[in-house]
Order: sequence, then structure tokens, then C-alpha cells
Amino acid sequence: MRIMTKQNLRDAFSGESQAHMKYLLYSTVAEKEGFSNVARLFKAIAYAELVHARNHLQVLGGIGDSEANLQDGIDGETFEIEEMYPAYKVVAELQGEKGAVRSTHYALEAEKVHAEMYTEAKKIVAQKNDIEIGLIQICDVCGYTKEGDAPDKCPICSAPKDKFISF
Repeated sequence: MRIMTKQNLRDAFSGESQAHMKYLLYSTVAEKEGFSNVARLFKAIAYAELVHARNHLQVLGGIGDSEANLQDGIDGETFEIEEMYPAYKVVAELQGEKGAVRSTHYALEAEKVHAEMYTEAKKIVAQKNDIEIGLIQICDVCGYTKEGDAPDKCPICSAPKDKFISF
């Protein structure tokens, strides 16, 4: 694939991915405000944006088998842990941006757990087996992730147990 087309598809994937997430977030606002049909519209169009992002990533060759996808997840989480979030947090601290310091800290700490979970899953998938996993609990405040029961208090942000969402 030619360089310009490849970069355009990468940019399109990024834009479609951001639109997907943004519209899902907008949907939750609409739901809270009592606009159920607006929420449904945002969810539907968010899905369309997901389809666009998937199509672009497929053309780029960015979707592999589960083992390759887990490795990509590990690589992405590791980059965020070792380079991206530490640098972003330092800049936020230097600029006195307390909200950005908090959000980058939350993400950095949660990404460490994600990398561990992907690494363990990849070991099992490499043996051609599926992982055994119970409920996955996500802290709705910081993104901390835990298998099993939610803790009484989030170890990253101290949110109470009722702030955890089960998957």
C-alpha cells in the first residue's frame, strides 16, 4: 500500500474510533437527561462509526488472530505504561493541570493491570485454549480492572464498590 493511502487510512481509523467513543459518551448524557431516542440515535451512529473503523483497520492489516491481537494489546498497554502516560502526567504536573494529572494517573495504573491480563491470556491462547475467567469488574471512575468480586474500595481512586460495573 502506498504511504499516503496508508497514512490516510490510519488517520481515518483514528477519527472513526474517536467518533465511536464520543457518540457513546453522548448517548449516556442523553439517557441521563431523559432523551431515550436521542441516546438511541447516538448509539446507532456510534456503531456505524465502529464499522468504518473496523473496515479501515482490516484494510491496513491490523486485525489478526487472537494471539496476535493479544500481543498488540500488550504492546499498546506497555507503550502507555512506559512512555505515553508518564510523559503526559509530567507535562500536566508542570502546567498545574490537576484534572489531567488525575486522569493520566488513573489510566497509567489501570493499564498496568490490563497488560498483565492480556499477557496471561496470551499464554493460554498460545496453547490453543480459551482463558477461564469470571466476572470482570471495572471501576467507572478510573478504569481499574479486576476479575471476580469488586473490592470494597478501588485501589487506584478509592471509589466505593457500587462504582464498579460488571462484565
